[in-house]
Amino acid sequence: MFALSKIFVAALMLVGTPAAIGAHTAHAEPIKDRVLEEGRITIGIHNRAPWGFRTEAGEVAGFHPDMIEAVLGPVGIDKVEFVVMDFGALIPSLLARRIDVVASGMAITPVRCEQVVFSDPDLAIGDGVLVKADNPLNIHSYADIAANPQIRLGGGRGSSNTENALKAGVPETQLQQFQSVEAGVAALLAGRIDAATYSSATAISVLKDPNIKGIERATPFTGLVENGREAANYAAIAFRPEDTALRDLYNESLRERKADGTVDTIMAKYDFTSAEAAPEGLTARELCPDNYR
Repeated sequence: MFALSKIFVAALMLVGTPAAIGAHTAHAEPIKDRVLEEGRITIGIHNRAPWGFRTEAGEVAGFHPDMIEAVLGPVGIDKVEFVVMDFGALIPSLLARRIDVVASGMAITPVRCEQVVFSDPDLAIGDGVLVKADNPLNIHSYADIAANPQIRLGGGRGSSNTENALKAGVPETQLQQFQSVEAGVAALLAGRIDAATYSSATAISVLKDPNIKGIERATPFTGLVENGREAANYAAIAFRPEDTALRDLYNESLRERKADGTVDTIMAKYDFTSAEAAPEGLTARELCPDNYR
């Protein structure tokens, strides 16, 4: 385990305007040599399971803190300071050099590719659909739901998962939208809906609650397929634009950890399955085609 230095449990202030952020980083120096020499790095997380969070005992846990340990430890970076903050403060704090890296379930998106550089993805977070135990309606795709007008699907209001269901052909008349995950799960447990769509990570988190019984995840499940690939959010580690050398070092070690089974072990620890594994060979370059650095 990492020798954890002081954990700051306070949200950092958002920093300035985009212009101010740009000025902050324009003359910044890459940190790879400093990090390797000191064996120390500062990681931003947003206190949300399973990504990166503080346990009741005050320790830091989560999929991405474990990934940082597994990937950077072998190259000599074994002292980590975790800074807990609001999700919206992660990128501004990274660019303002208040942290060195973001490792907290951040998905690669075109907008973020303009701001930061990403490692290659470690997870593909697609749609996870919850159903009653034993999946009595045999639901394994949005197509199954669309084909049976009696199936009632629930989803988060305005969520990408709900949008995916509609794009995949589920009629609005079969879809009920809820303000919160808790409300949707309650409707499923009460029999007011037959299935509920969330991100696979949220579905896994719901099922870890010992007080929730009588539902399960529909597996396998095929979500929205576009351009030959199932829609998913690809999670990765974010670095400052000038820190491509550190990103490249991380990617090299990440490939080794994927090959030796370490990533699979960490995934299993947080109940991720092969369905959440990033496709073999998928890179940040492919996901950031217009802004890869």
